[in-house]
Amino acid sequence: MKITAYISIVLIAFSLGYILALKSAMRSSISSESINSKVIPRSETERENGNWGVMDKYTYDHTSTYGTENMFTALVDLVPGESVHPAHHHAEEEIMLITKGSGIWSLGDKQIEAKSGDLLYASPWKMHGLENTGTDTMTFFFLRWLNKGVALPAEPEADNG
Repeated sequence: MKITAYISIVLIAFSLGYILALKSAMRSSISSESINSKVIPRSETERENGNWGVMDKYTYDHTSTYGTENMFTALVDLVPGESVHPAHHHAEEEIMLITKGSGIWSLGDKQIEAKSGDLLYASPWKMHGLENTGTDTMTFFFLRWLNKGVALPAEPEADNG
């Protein structure tokens, strides 16, 4: 009886492990989209609506190109008084370009006026953010990515503001 119970437990554990591994493999094959030269019309983006405004996603965190991986690009219409999320940091490099409107950049421990035509570059693990402090909708484009063949930078232990 004990051997039968033991064998049953081992078989159940093996089956669960196999199912989880299969799900992970399926997810990774879906989430590793690689793109080549192409045009992505705005009409083909995935639209996300929030109380902060609208985001049209052109590529997603799992997208890769010849030299990048985890590339995420989007165009955001940000309503007055809002930000997509609070200032944050991550391992990816990021560029944000304001095409319309005004607000405040957060970069490290600084607050900097942001206006149409301004570009922010945030290096890995640098605190950054953007808030629409204007009276009209702000539009900005962002591009976040990791470089292929470059070691992922370690998250600093101390304040990286």
